[in-house]
Amino acid sequence: MALEKNMNLIFRINSFTFRIRYPNFKAEMGDIGQGCYPYRPDWYPLYGYRPSKAVGVAFCALFGLSMVLHIAQFCWKRTWWCSVFAIGCLAELMGWAGRTWSSVCPYNYTAFMMQISTLIIAPTFFTAGIYILLGRFIQILGRHRESSFLTPKQYLWIFCTCDVISLVIQAVGGGLAASASGVYGADTAPGTNTMVAGIVFQLVSISLFGVCTIDFVRRVTKLGLLRSMSGRGSFMILMITMLISVLCIYIRSIYRTIELAQGWTGYLITHESYFVGLDGVLMVVAVGIFNVFHPGWLLSSVEGPTLPIVQAREHKAMESSD
Repeated sequence: MALEKNMNLIFRINSFTFRIRYPNFKAEMGDIGQGCYPYRPDWYPLYGYRPSKAVGVAFCALFGLSMVLHIAQFCWKRTWWCSVFAIGCLAELMGWAGRTWSSVCPYNYTAFMMQISTLIIAPTFFTAGIYILLGRFIQILGRHRESSFLTPKQYLWIFCTCDVISLVIQAVGGGLAASASGVYGADTAPGTNTMVAGIVFQLVSISLFGVCTIDFVRRVTKLGLLRSMSGRGSFMILMITMLISVLCIYIRSIYRTIELAQGWTGYLITHESYFVGLDGVLMVVAVGIFNVFHPGWLLSSVEGPTLPIVQAREHKAMESSD
């Protein structure tokens, strides 16, 4: 017993590791995940570190502000489909609220699983808005079959269905991980692997979406439709905005896939700076950029080509010959 009091003990609590120097910890380990124990250097927290309170509050403020702005913007311009951006912000807000809670109670399971389950699915709402936005572009510029190999409805159904599937897979994975974490000695690997599968599925769908977007831009440029439309500047700004947002979500998805694949004690998941930079910051940019360049404002100034496709093509050929 004397030896136990003077050695570093390692306990597995709800599939998480606690390294402690505390003789009475066994009697209290059933309560630590439910209460609010302050951080101790000799107790290994759920994250592998104590989350920064300042960072948590900052991201809560940023996502909260973006959510309020998105609500005001889609109500004002009556672009109801943009509500998915506000829903995604709400999920991000809840997740960062959980991390802020964890900065005070770093061993609380509820706070930990709150941020895991919400932050993992939040970007699916952002991608849903982006998929709908491409459909709007096609409605404006892609009225002819030559400009797109899919109709706006087909784009919407295919990619939004993929988004829902990704959301369900990640939500199920989060639920499995949460359930396992509530049972002493349970294995969180099935839930973790399910979440990884959901993120990988999302990566594949985003990649296909990127290919379709590039093909659409190539076709529209080849047909010269941009030259004969009004509000071309607004259209290009919104297109660039969409591509920046997609890139942010794509990089974040790669990071989260590697992070979760390493496991709950892996290098990436136990270092907060990576999560802040490759998840938090990127998601603020991905959704906040649509506050600055809101589709409701920019699309209202965009009208489709005034020339038929054949005339637009001839017009482009004449300009090239000059």
